[in-house]
Amino acid sequence: AGAPNRAPVPVPVPAPETETVPETVPDTVSDPAPDPAPVTPPAPAGLTAAEAFDALYTHTAPGLVRQAYVLTGRRNLARESVERAFQLAWHRWPEVARDRDPAGWVRAAAYEYAMSPWNRVRRAHRRPDALPEEPGRRALLHALLEMPASYRRTLLLHDGVGLGLAETAAETEASTPATAGRLVNARATVAERLPELARCSSPAGQSVVLRERLGALALAERVPAPSSAPVVRTGGERRAQRWTRATVCFGVLLAGATAFTLNTAPTHYEQPIAPAARVAGVPPLAGPEKLTAQDLKLQKALRGELAHGPERLVPRIP
Repeated sequence: AGAPNRAPVPVPVPAPETETVPETVPDTVSDPAPDPAPVTPPAPAGLTAAEAFDALYTHTAPGLVRQAYVLTGRRNLARESVERAFQLAWHRWPEVARDRDPAGWVRAAAYEYAMSPWNRVRRAHRRPDALPEEPGRRALLHALLEMPASYRRTLLLHDGVGLGLAETAAETEASTPATAGRLVNARATVAERLPELARCSSPAGQSVVLRERLGALALAERVPAPSSAPVVRTGGERRAQRWTRATVCFGVLLAGATAFTLNTAPTHYEQPIAPAARVAGVPPLAGPEKLTAQDLKLQKALRGELAHGPERLVPRIP
């Protein structure tokens, strides 16, 4: 997946609420209920780039794997998406380190990789994983996987992670009205499967119920643990080296093919000789026709008569 094109996140205007609801889709495993829209704290001074990356990975990767599972319903794809996102972050670490929300940068990259349509044709991720056995979580995950990917991502960011509407619109690269429409349609789709969500009359109540159910779904399912931070860093470096070598080899091969073509190509155009072909419409060669019996008789009579004499010059009176 390419680097996420994240627009500057505007500061959302807080809506009047009677109580603060904690986030239940955590960004870490050690803190299952952090505050809404967690922002990674700045790295202490004196840390190297590798140490700062390892700190961000340890703080963010386990929760992102669970979020990617809720987004895709595939455990191995969730772990692969998070690891590829962190490899991309390490490759562009100066840009990520200066970002106002490095965790959000990596989350956007992981979501983009997880929702890539190319994953549908890959043999490893062609078949979805088995749904949860618990009826409530099974119905929720089935409803999420049936809706479009953009609706699913909007619902997870707003009601699962706890981002505001403006922040969700910025991360999904959509306008605020479009994001609000996706959120309403996604909630309506889930409400058809969850009776307790359909009984909520207000959007705030639906958001509370969905946040609890999404958090329970993310924490209850077993997802593969991500690799360690040094393994991800070295894997990203080896991947970048392979791509660099492949690019250099392709460039050398292209230059060699171009030089060979320039040296061996003809300098002028030579019209090729047309291949032989049978000519149609010409009559076949033919000699005199074969003499019939009457012709042969006449020929014999002529040969038997005298060739010289007056009878040939003076007509005879009958």
